[in-house]
Amino acid sequence: MKTSNYINMEFLSRSSNEAFARVAVACFAAQLDPTLDEIGDIKTAVSEAVTNAIVHAYPDELGKISLKARIYEGNVLELVIKDWGRGIPDVEQARQPLFTTGGEERSGMGFTIMESFMDRLSVRSRVGKGTTVTMRKRISVRATGAK
Repeated sequence: MKTSNYINMEFLSRSSNEAFARVAVACFAAQLDPTLDEIGDIKTAVSEAVTNAIVHAYPDELGKISLKARIYEGNVLELVIKDWGRGIPDVEQARQPLFTTGGEERSGMGFTIMESFMDRLSVRSRVGKGTTVTMRKRISVRATGAK
């Protein structure tokens, strides 16, 4: 698939940067003319992915998070959130609803939420090396000229 536009950014794993990442991706995706529901889905998925990196990859230290957003032919938005933290020992187990390593205050629904709001979700991780979450969503093409 051919990329028509992209952004790359890096930020520290501070909780204040989660909102920044969510809004930055929503602004970037706006060029695809998404519905408010689609923007909400995108913001929620980004929020979950970035929060996972902050809470689970770097529980006791600050680390680096990378966010890449690409637009492909056919109105497809791809989001890649990467960290260089602890990694996930068992990705399949981590993707199960209600599983968490973040303590009682965590719901364990992050990957489930991402999967429900995006068309495609893949998770690659290596213990001690970090995790990469890739999500794709096709944005509906709306009729032009409708009043």
